[in-house]
Amino acid sequence: MVQTVSATQTSRLVATWLLFLYLMVFAMVIVGGATRLTGSGLSMVQWHPFMGALPPLSESDWTETFQKYQASPQYKLVNHWMLLSDFKRIFLWEYAHRLLGRLIGVFFIVPWLLFLVQRRLDRPLAWKTFVAFLLGGAQGLLGWFMVKSGLVDNPEVSHYRLAAHLGLALLVGQYLLWLFLDLRAPPAKRAPGQPEGTSGVPTWSFIGLLAVQIIFGALMAGKRAGLVAATFPDMNGEWVPSSLLSIEPWWRDLVENPTSIHFLHRLFGVAVVLSAAGLGWWVHRRARLRSERSLAWWLAGLTLLQFALGALVVLGSVPLHTAIAHQACAFIMLSVAVTLAHAQR
Repeated sequence: MVQTVSATQTSRLVATWLLFLYLMVFAMVIVGGATRLTGSGLSMVQWHPFMGALPPLSESDWTETFQKYQASPQYKLVNHWMLLSDFKRIFLWEYAHRLLGRLIGVFFIVPWLLFLVQRRLDRPLAWKTFVAFLLGGAQGLLGWFMVKSGLVDNPEVSHYRLAAHLGLALLVGQYLLWLFLDLRAPPAKRAPGQPEGTSGVPTWSFIGLLAVQIIFGALMAGKRAGLVAATFPDMNGEWVPSSLLSIEPWWRDLVENPTSIHFLHRLFGVAVVLSAAGLGWWVHRRARLRSERSLAWWLAGLTLLQFALGALVVLGSVPLHTAIAHQACAFIMLSVAVTLAHAQR
């Protein structure tokens, strides 16, 4: 017999589960960024989605795994100097990334099935959460599709696939956050005669601009464009790089020329800062709820922090910890903006 539980208890339990999954996706984005920055993404040349959860445990296992890597283009063309001890360091980053992906799948499907049996999920929420599972599965497939592009001839993953991989990860995380907010902060019904809430159009416009900026950040990582110029705010003494638009046609240059990608990422960064300031001022003037105004100013503050981190990444020629913080801050900014959009419903 199914145990009956109160609607409040059910809502809190499911909301906690969704929040936990959201935080796991956040961790996945951070570990994924570290994996990319340490050049570890091509260290595992095989993909076993359901098997191979344990890393090499014995010295013979490590030697066998290293021999498989030695047959890859990355070892032959880039990392041929590596010893087994060097290989272990990059392998463990990629292993942690894949293991975390498996854990997210387990922590989703097991509670989800249990909630269905216990009737803690109504039909709409069951389908909405199942969509999150499908998106997560697609993210895993896309991750291998990305890695596979660097295991053929050129030991570099496609920067387009890298951008798609990051973009889908952000979509999964924000979708889980939205479902969590639906349970913990459902939109209140407007009483007759009560003025309408703040329009969400400016916030969603900002989210769109921020998403474009984050995708260009992924293109920066994929093309190693952060190393093009180690000066700020100019680029090697130029305000407009002379090598801009050197690839034909021009639209390919914008997404394939490292200099153009770097230049556009800076321009979008300035646009995001100005847009966040404008959004904060607009919400402060028009919002009825104090929480909306607080979220808007938090977003403006995070945007300034993110801009400063971006400058430090460039000046330091992409130092690991600063670059990871830069990616983490982008995820948090997007989450605050989505929370603000949810509050404006």
